[in-house]
Amino acid sequence: MTPKLVAGLEPPYYNVVFTSLRPEDLEDYAETSDRMEELVAKIPGYLGSDSARNPGGIGITVAYFRDLEAIDAWRLNSEHREAKARGREEWYDSYSIHIAKVERSYSFERE
Repeated sequence: MTPKLVAGLEPPYYNVVFTSLRPEDLEDYAETSDRMEELVAKIPGYLGSDSARNPGGIGITVAYFRDLEAIDAWRLNSEHREAKARGREEWYDSYSIHIAKVERSYSFERE
């Protein structure tokens, strides 16, 4: 399957940028990540996400949300909170979260 980026969205909306440092091949990480993607997709106001990780273990995920209420709904989701706790205990060496309001957005895609 060819990767696809989230195209330009109609502003305003919010980005949640999650950057992390973690080792490769962690127990249950991929399964938990898949479950989190499944759950966040059900949050009203969730618009999609883009994600990448380099071989050195640095990763970045940018999630797009229509409003702050959608971000709060995701932040307070009980399964997400459990996964975050496990991440701090087992998976991540460090991480940062940045939330920003987007006022302009556009995209390009070669046909």
